[in-house]
Amino acid sequence: MKKAQIVIGLGFGDEGKGITTDFLASQNPEAVVIRFSGGQQAAHTVMIDERKHVHSSFASGALRGLPSYFTEHCTIHPVFLLNEREELKAKNGNVELHIHPLAKVTTPFDVWQNRNNARNLEHGTCGKGIGATMKRHESPYKLFAADLMAPREMLIEKLKGIAYYYGFGDENVVSELLQPFLEAIDRIDWKINDYNYLASFDHLIFEGSQGVLLDMDHGVFPNVTYAHTTSKNACEICKLLKIEDIEMYYVTRSYSTRHGNGWMSNEKAMYLKNNEEETCTFNEYQKELRTGDIDYKLLNYALKVDGAYVFPAKKNLIITCLDQIDVKFKVEILDVEFDAVYGSYSPYSKDFKRIL
Repeated sequence: MKKAQIVIGLGFGDEGKGITTDFLASQNPEAVVIRFSGGQQAAHTVMIDERKHVHSSFASGALRGLPSYFTEHCTIHPVFLLNEREELKAKNGNVELHIHPLAKVTTPFDVWQNRNNARNLEHGTCGKGIGATMKRHESPYKLFAADLMAPREMLIEKLKGIAYYYGFGDENVVSELLQPFLEAIDRIDWKINDYNYLASFDHLIFEGSQGVLLDMDHGVFPNVTYAHTTSKNACEICKLLKIEDIEMYYVTRSYSTRHGNGWMSNEKAMYLKNNEEETCTFNEYQKELRTGDIDYKLLNYALKVDGAYVFPAKKNLIITCLDQIDVKFKVEILDVEFDAVYGSYSPYSKDFKRIL
């Protein structure tokens, strides 16, 4: 019988979905890891012995040696993908990546829009073009993974249309921006496959992006992501593939975090010890990583929201960064009855242990 494990963040992102996915990948080396939302803005950090990798354009089983799959709900950027592929190769990771034909392609013009539009900066952005890409796909100016396999003349015409959509009128500027983009496309051996590819696996690990509290339907607008960060997309794929054995892994840090603008409860500055491997540090678009005490009401809210999308499934809770708090995490006041609770005291998935 086919089995699916779905990893979901319960906060505003940065909960530890990467090391949770790697933990599952270490137990299931024959699995495939599937990204079902988000794209190149992810920063899912995995450490295996002395090797460390921040997964963005590849799923968080890649350093462990598992293949990656990006669904139609994801975005890809050929330049970012190529750069990460070279990093993974140097670390002996698995660079096998299969992409759904309808995955959305981010262009240099989308990145420019995210980084220079005042409204985007106010609402929050990673500066990787995700929001602009999703917004553009509501217009006629679409670009899908399948288009990367089209005749070059057709692809260039589509890209010129996107440049026009954003108001780029100087052909020299357009050509300059497109040169590294087109070169990256030529250097990648594209594997564009629909969901029939996933049908060949008996074990599927679904790696979520960001967190339930940033979901486009359930977060506090306008500071939300342009994606379904609940298990909605993953469960729909499981239904399509007729997978009924589903196990949920809900992830939270032992304290609250938010990287970027927007409402946050219980916010306060915290001194984070043993924090040399923290990936979510200051950047010019998201600014500082914000912290605060854990909010159990918000955790219960996120669990309730995600429960509306999930098939009958086993439910597990993952608590990361337990070394940062001096008080006991109060699992007993969460509304969900979990089959197991796992804890991590470091950024290594090998340190995961069952605590309840």
